[in-house]
Amino acid sequence: MSRRRKAIKREVMPDPKFSDVIVSKFTSCLMYDGKRSTAEKIVYGAFEVIEKKSGSEAVKIFHEALENVQPQLEVRSRRVGGATYQVPVEVRSERALALAIRWLINSSRNRSENSMTERLSGELMDASANRGASVKKREDTHKMAEANKAFSHYRW
Repeated sequence: MSRRRKAIKREVMPDPKFSDVIVSKFTSCLMYDGKRSTAEKIVYGAFEVIEKKSGSEAVKIFHEALENVQPQLEVRSRRVGGATYQVPVEVRSERALALAIRWLINSSRNRSENSMTERLSGELMDASANRGASVKKREDTHKMAEANKAFSHYRW
């Protein structure tokens, strides 16, 4: 973080197909080496697969999956008198969204399906049904925060 001044938040433009800002942010996080068109093909292809499999609106399932993956608590390291404590803190909404997007992308990349489109659609459907690797990551984060609740008085 800069010590001089606060970083300016840039406005994210909504994506062209669904005119949704969060879908655009997700596409940007999925993108490698500035290849936006490839990332858009993957996201939109995954949405088509979701619509075929579930029969309901893909963007709705996408938002449901994000809601299920967003953490409410996390642990932060806090150094007190030579000892380091894992202190549970509440997660800001912006950070919760960023973590959810990151966890969904990482867990879909680690899946074993053939194409990234299949992997992403599978992970989004699993997350919307409250299962899958990204939801497990959120549960582990919450368990860690719950286990370290005794150190919550070190919060700053």
